[in-house]
Amino acid sequence: MAFRKSPRYVVERTSRGYVVHLQREEIELIVRLLQEMRALISSDDPQHAPLVRRLFPPAYHLADDEEAESEFQRLMHDDLVTSRLESIGLVETALTEGRPMTEGEVNGFMQSLNSVRLVLGTLLDVSEEHDPDVVRDDDPMAGEHHLYTFLSWLLENTVQAISR
Repeated sequence: MAFRKSPRYVVERTSRGYVVHLQREEIELIVRLLQEMRALISSDDPQHAPLVRRLFPPAYHLADDEEAESEFQRLMHDDLVTSRLESIGLVETALTEGRPMTEGEVNGFMQSLNSVRLVLGTLLDVSEEHDPDVVRDDDPMAGEHHLYTFLSWLLENTVQAISR
């Protein structure tokens, strides 16, 4: 039985584009998460607002700027949603086809991974001090913490691939 040589990098820049070296199950997981992200971003359900708040951060932070912030969100929110949805679609296609990603697609991949991480981090109340090693296996959210760590690792590897 022949074994496939393990790639040097998880995300690798090649002459054909960026190749993501993940197991089929991992790719299916990412695609499913992107589909869930699409539904969440497209939702008008006010109960989802706290989960996606980090995806659409305020441009104006002072109390005196409430009107400017409201206008910014009115003008930009739909464009930001459209941009994220387009990135998700491109990434899903590239991953399910198993083909190398273009520069634009790999940037969308990073944006999409980070979006999922932000939503998951909000759900888990992750802070700068988050240490995945202190999450106990019997924690009811242990799986979500492991997923957050996996997505962080994959995002870091993607950034490294672009930086090489």
